[in-house]
Amino acid sequence: MGTSLDVLKHEMVPDHQIMSEDEVAELLTTYRISLEQLPKIYHDDPAVKAIRGEVGNVIRIIRDSRTAGRAEAYRIVVKRPKK
Repeated sequence: MGTSLDVLKHEMVPDHQIMSEDEVAELLTTYRISLEQLPKIYHDDPAVKAIRGEVGNVIRIIRDSRTAGRAEAYRIVVKRPKK
């Protein structure tokens, strides 16, 4: 008998959101970067799977921060390379 765990409900896992195309365009313009310059997150990451992220999606990760109050990070979903 298996049990499932919603990783997004764990207290140590920050909020993960798939960004819209308009949000991604604004992000890239604001920071004057390209998609290739974003940090990567693998398609099989448990949080990416939980939000049904796909390769090419940009994910916004929102964390509580003691110093800033709230910190946002951005990652592009990529396929994990085969070993």
